[in-house]
Amino acid sequence: MLQLNQIYKVFNEGTPDEKMALTNINLSLKKGDFVTVIGSNGAGKSTLMNIISGKMIPDVGKVSIDRNDVTQTAEHKRARLIGRVFQDPMAGTAPNMTIEENLAIAYARTRNRALSFGVTKKRRDFFKSKLETLHLGLENRFNAKVGLLSGGERQALSLLMATFTEPKILLLDEHTAALDPSRAELITALTKQIVNEYGLTTLMVTHNMQQALELGNRLIMMDKGQIIFEASSDEKAALTVEKLLQEFQRIRGQQLNSDRAMLI
Repeated sequence: MLQLNQIYKVFNEGTPDEKMALTNINLSLKKGDFVTVIGSNGAGKSTLMNIISGKMIPDVGKVSIDRNDVTQTAEHKRARLIGRVFQDPMAGTAPNMTIEENLAIAYARTRNRALSFGVTKKRRDFFKSKLETLHLGLENRFNAKVGLLSGGERQALSLLMATFTEPKILLLDEHTAALDPSRAELITALTKQIVNEYGLTTLMVTHNMQQALELGNRLIMMDKGQIIFEASSDEKAALTVEKLLQEFQRIRGQQLNSDRAMLI
């Protein structure tokens, strides 16, 4: 479903600030795989997500989705294939538009563009049925401005918008990190529910190592732009936070740089 072959990305090449952001990244996700990605700050996790989404183009390498080469495909064109939820609850939605209008825009992402913005009764009923699955009462606030929602409500809406069109790939970029613990738990539960319901092929970046172990069927660890450790479904089931930390120390001979990576 998703294939990354020999991906390299350099920032500020040829200057004193040159940084190798990604080095020889090779990663393959089958349909329905849910891979969690951990690593210290600066490990290359967000750059990896940006390469997949089309926000950045790799200097070297190939990105394929469903066996189609999308390496040079613009981000807005890949939006038909990819759903993405960001760390910031303010991202991914239009705050000055209503819940209905935001859902209509997300729905149109995978359809041919039309001059009309009208929402039919059938489509409105579809939107409401999807909102009901969040169990937040948003189906009763259809005309509320999204900017008036709480962070947790907005992130739940972003998750729904990114997934109800059943994209080929779902990217979750630390999508619970900015929320308080109770809201983070809610969004984590919704993530499990939605990914399982649609069988979505998912890549999730997180600093929370316990969350990385609890979600998904595979795990990768990144450091200094490289994938330094991978765990299959069976291997992941046997892992603990302590074992992950020991593995990092064994490979790199040092402790994780970010205190946030220690969160459990």
